[in-house]
Amino acid sequence: MDTPSDDFPYDPAFGEPYNSREKHFSDQIGDDAGWLHAGRPRREAVRISLRLHVRSALVDLIEAAAELAEAIANVAGEHTTTWLPDQTYLQHAQPSTFGHYLTSFAYPVLRDAKRLVESLDWVNTSPGGAGCVNGSRLLDDRNRVADLLGFDGFIEHTRDAMWQVDGLVSVLSNASSLLTTQNKLAEDLEIWASNEFDYVTVADGFSRSSVLMPQKRNPYALSIIRGASGTLIGRLTGFLAVSKSPSARSDNLIYAYGEIPRAVELAITTTRLTTGVVRTLSVNADRMWAALESGFSQATDLAEFVMQTCGLDYRTSYQIVGIAVRDASRLGLRGIDLTVDRLETAAQQYAGISLGLEGHDLTEVLDPRHIVATRTLTGGAAPAVVAQMVKDCQAAAQQLVLDAQARRAAIENAETALLTAAAALIEGESTS
Repeated sequence: MDTPSDDFPYDPAFGEPYNSREKHFSDQIGDDAGWLHAGRPRREAVRISLRLHVRSALVDLIEAAAELAEAIANVAGEHTTTWLPDQTYLQHAQPSTFGHYLTSFAYPVLRDAKRLVESLDWVNTSPGGAGCVNGSRLLDDRNRVADLLGFDGFIEHTRDAMWQVDGLVSVLSNASSLLTTQNKLAEDLEIWASNEFDYVTVADGFSRSSVLMPQKRNPYALSIIRGASGTLIGRLTGFLAVSKSPSARSDNLIYAYGEIPRAVELAITTTRLTTGVVRTLSVNADRMWAALESGFSQATDLAEFVMQTCGLDYRTSYQIVGIAVRDASRLGLRGIDLTVDRLETAAQQYAGISLGLEGHDLTEVLDPRHIVATRTLTGGAAPAVVAQMVKDCQAAAQQLVLDAQARRAAIENAETALLTAAAALIEGESTS
């Protein structure tokens, strides 16, 4: 523990690092080093080491994911009345707010974090005392090793303890899911940061200027997030490929020793990067409103108004409003410019009927802000509803952070206690 890994005397002449470690111990304490092999194959030490490393990294990743979810919720809370034309397939869909849009990413990040907690529960169990495959007669209780190393328990079946990899697949899968969610947000923000949209600006610390073109300001961090997501998907696929082997083979676990820690570390740094992007994001509310006001995203509500007021089925109402929108668009008009007369003309053209809407005021029906205010159903875009979802996400994220900190403290306390006990034994030997 006192020797930095780079300074440890690894020598390939003795084979893999495990052999170099044994040679080093033998040089220090002679044949007493042979006691380390009693009832313990080399794979037990390496399996335990992998879990000790990955559990700490997973705690960091869970905390990073929770902090990202909280950052998303915080920014969303500032924009519950920042009006936005929500989009599907890069086309205006319905009036909404930037807060409602952004909150839609907090929930999957929180779910990913909770799935990572389940992965941590799997990782934080001890394979100690499993022997090669059938256990060891030299131990009375496998809990002793688990407790000393700060594990929550031990893996019951000894053969399973030595060779299982399904939990490692889950670690990679859940980390990949977390980065895939971030990738979706990054791709949206890259589009929205363009001159064509100008909805958001990525902060200077997460952008870079073009060396050649003075007018270009590239949101470079978003490319890193997207690339990291693809890299992690590749690592998940690769690990699944090497895991496709007969049981009791080292192929998959040999790769796991490198792939799993690197993948989790990539997920941690990427998640922290995304958090920085979100926290410092500038939102162009005026541009969003101008885009919303210029389009026809209120068409759905108008069709529902025609359906309810005129007693028509929705498909007929849909067609009438669609014709009115098409004709208005050709004339350079906007959704808020639609009138009862235009709907009447469309109804005559489509079905040869009169809607009987004379004297009806369409101002509220066509006002995007009023439309959003009507979305008071649970999960809807109404500002008060979004504000409550923001609070829920903040609370869930903060609890995850507290839980992660408690897990980290428990791991660190176990390590400190073990090293203290070892030091006391050494001191006792040297004075006896």
